Amino acid sequence: MRLVTAEEMREIDRTAIKTYNIPGLLLMENAGRAVCEAVGDLLGTLKGKAVFVLAGKGNNGGDGFVAARHLLNRGAHVRVMLATEPDEVTGDARVNLDIWLRLGQKIYFLGDRNALQVLQLGLMQADAVVDALYGTGFRGAIRDRLARVVETVNQSGRPVVAVDIPSGVEADTGKVHGPAIRAARTVTFGLPKLGLILEPGASYAGEVTVADISLPRVLLDGGRRFLLTRELVASWLPARAPQAHKGNFGHVLIVGGSRGMVGAACMAATAALRVGAGLVTVAVPRSLQDVAATKITEAMTLGLPETAEGYLSRNARDEIMRFLKRATVLALGPGLGTHPETVALVGEILPEVRVPCVVDADGLNALAAAMHGETRRESAAGPDAIPLPAPVEAPLILTPHPGEMARLLGTTTGEVQDDRLGVAERGARAWNCVLVLKGARTIVAAPDGTTYVNPTGNPGMATGGSGDVLTGAVAGLLAQGLEPARAAAAAVYLHGRAGDLAAEAKGQPGLIAGDILERLPEAIKETICPGGGADSR
Repeated sequence: MRLVTAEEMREIDRTAIKTYNIPGLLLMENAGRAVCEAVGDLLGTLKGKAVFVLAGKGNNGGDGFVAARHLLNRGAHVRVMLATEPDEVTGDARVNLDIWLRLGQKIYFLGDRNALQVLQLGLMQADAVVDALYGTGFRGAIRDRLARVVETVNQSGRPVVAVDIPSGVEADTGKVHGPAIRAARTVTFGLPKLGLILEPGASYAGEVTVADISLPRVLLDGGRRFLLTRELVASWLPARAPQAHKGNFGHVLIVGGSRGMVGAACMAATAALRVGAGLVTVAVPRSLQDVAATKITEAMTLGLPETAEGYLSRNARDEIMRFLKRATVLALGPGLGTHPETVALVGEILPEVRVPCVVDADGLNALAAAMHGETRRESAAGPDAIPLPAPVEAPLILTPHPGEMARLLGTTTGEVQDDRLGVAERGARAWNCVLVLKGARTIVAAPDGTTYVNPTGNPGMATGGSGDVLTGAVAGLLAQGLEPARAAAAAVYLHGRAGDLAAEAKGQPGLIAGDILERLPEAIKETICPGGGADSR
């Protein structure tokens, strides 16, 4: 599903009105009716229920007036409070305000001396609240009297249905700079806005419903940013022919492991197998080969030259390159460590790799060391100014968490988190790679400008080894022929869904990476055939 900025959505609305002659009043009518339906779904019935509508002066407020009218027609007791003077309401919103008044219905004004007392009394009696104060054009922070209104609504405990976006949330970024409505549901129109999907906006939006308000389908298609959905991921996953054999599903080489961290490489290997890779080989320091073989019986193992401290040495380069002649995908980094020889090894391997390559964990730290040496900058001008240490000709997927991304950029984690979407997109373009910026609402950015935002996953997945599972899942899907951006995006979605299934069964606090591994096949099955039946493809 396409994701849009506020301006992109405004342009779609303008085109619908000017080019297709769809009246703005019709769009507003459909939007308000959709909000009424959402309130009805929330409450179960509308007859006899009390609903408090908070309306601003713009089109968002106009949607609120329409919703109020439909709620009234469905038997609800409706109070409307306007955040401004009626004379400030213009255009289509004014038409619907006048309709409300001609119906003999009262408007309460926030500017009245006793407005907050009216609000508190109304909330005490209300079964639900409709938030139509601010729309997608909002920026900055809600202040003064309106800030007290938002805080009063949030403290009331009454469920809120937000119109298009919760008031106080920025539509393009999801940022919240002050009080903001915490909605139980948000009804957004035409297409979801980025701020409803990115954190922290996603946490304020509650359950998001995308309402059809009669915008032409041709205007909604296209774009370059997308929300990952079950249907989209299912369309990418390869079907298996009856005569298929393990050689049809690729051979993944996992290069990683070091003394005390061999489990990371083994988890990545298991994940690659769990998402369907035909063959997997785990390449670890030679003294750890027997440990790896014991930990994972379904994968093959390869012992490589090592340092005295148990890390891969530069002498491992030739063996790795020979093995890659029969591998389909390389995954580099899980448990690798940051010994100087290992760091040098990574720098020597990457320019020579000719198969798709996934770099994670200490593979990323080795890249960062090569990019910045021993120096650290307080702030980076952006990834455009920070090239990779050497060109990588093979398709490249980098999977950093925010701290690793900060090390790659020579900046701080806070700066990365402050602009996750922009950082990921600029990095993918500058480094000509698929960049997976992990975290709440993981972002997958491709060098051609295509970006995916993932809605699956939960805080319980913030546990050691979770990233290694993702690395293996990406590599396993790459091995089966998915192009890099889709392999990364599908793996991120399935990894998050597996974590959600594990959390449903075991709760979030005690979740471990092994729980995510166990649920990967179930996540794939659910994605391909959500009804639980056989895969008909």
